[in-house]
Amino acid sequence: MKKYLILKLVLMMILSQGIAVLSAQNNPFGLVYENALKENIKGYVNIHPISYQLHGIKIAANVYVPAGYDPAKKYAAIVVAHPNGGVKEQVAGLYAQRLAENGYITLVADASYQGASGGEPRNVDKPAYRIEDIHGMIDYITHYPGVDTERIGILGICGGGGYTLKAAQSDKRLKAVATLSMFNSGKVRRDGFMGSQLSTIQDRLKQATDARAQEVAGGEVLYTGESNLTDEQIAKLPFDLYREGFIYYGKTHAHPNSTFRYTVSSLLDLMTWDATSNMDLINQPLLMLAGSKADTFYMTDEAFQKATGTTDKELFLIPGATHIQTYYIPEYVDKAVSKLVEFFGKILPKSSE
Repeated sequence: MKKYLILKLVLMMILSQGIAVLSAQNNPFGLVYENALKENIKGYVNIHPISYQLHGIKIAANVYVPAGYDPAKKYAAIVVAHPNGGVKEQVAGLYAQRLAENGYITLVADASYQGASGGEPRNVDKPAYRIEDIHGMIDYITHYPGVDTERIGILGICGGGGYTLKAAQSDKRLKAVATLSMFNSGKVRRDGFMGSQLSTIQDRLKQATDARAQEVAGGEVLYTGESNLTDEQIAKLPFDLYREGFIYYGKTHAHPNSTFRYTVSSLLDLMTWDATSNMDLINQPLLMLAGSKADTFYMTDEAFQKATGTTDKELFLIPGATHIQTYYIPEYVDKAVSKLVEFFGKILPKSSE
């Protein structure tokens, strides 16, 4: 009961800070973040919903262009990789818009098999696909009018941060690499959050094996991560990440395309993958941001320590922030954006004639 009351207080605090419970239905672009664009006005940041093909799958994306965008000029561009379970209309869109407000062309896309992008079965979550999605975003943005192909950066958030690190190891079109609240999907799917499922690794691999065998035999596609928890159940979750994540994704910033579920067979790939392997291959400037109170910080710290191949790296802590709070609390978002603009500004000058 005490945790349940705390959860209620957290919700009240969110509302008291002027952060409304947002709805995709109330925004013409389906955006569910604070101060989201509602229309395109000349002379201001504009948003352009677009789509493109990636290996036969239709990818749904949004391009944000800065105020006064002129395709005859040359601009730096930043692609943004969304969190696990997230979609382009949530936190990834927020940061894409804020970076566009600072002079960058930005692109955020739904991962293949997820969100509004195509791919069957739905909600496949394989690292190789997520990494290829990032390569595909870079492919697209390099041909967007006004983009300088020598000034492309990336921001990866949560799980998108882990996949960003892996993509940047090989894709040298990326000249600057940043992550926010990085989440190592492979490590957590294998070991459990903070090592909480080490004793069941083999059991879960067997479940994933059986799920794949059932799929290829034409049987039902099995899913994990599906849950519709009550406030009291959310309050009993053991980690801030999950408690606050259910509030963000399920209540204050819910989107109909956003879901925690993914195919059980995806675990065959996830559990044998690690975002921090081969970190020495990143030779680009690297900025890793995390909340000082984030219970996920251990993943950022491990990756940062292993990034020995770059001479330009920085770990930046956002004072007082937890993992999920970097997604929407104005004070923490502002600090993150300010640091990102400083970082990208040194390596990717915004625009040129």
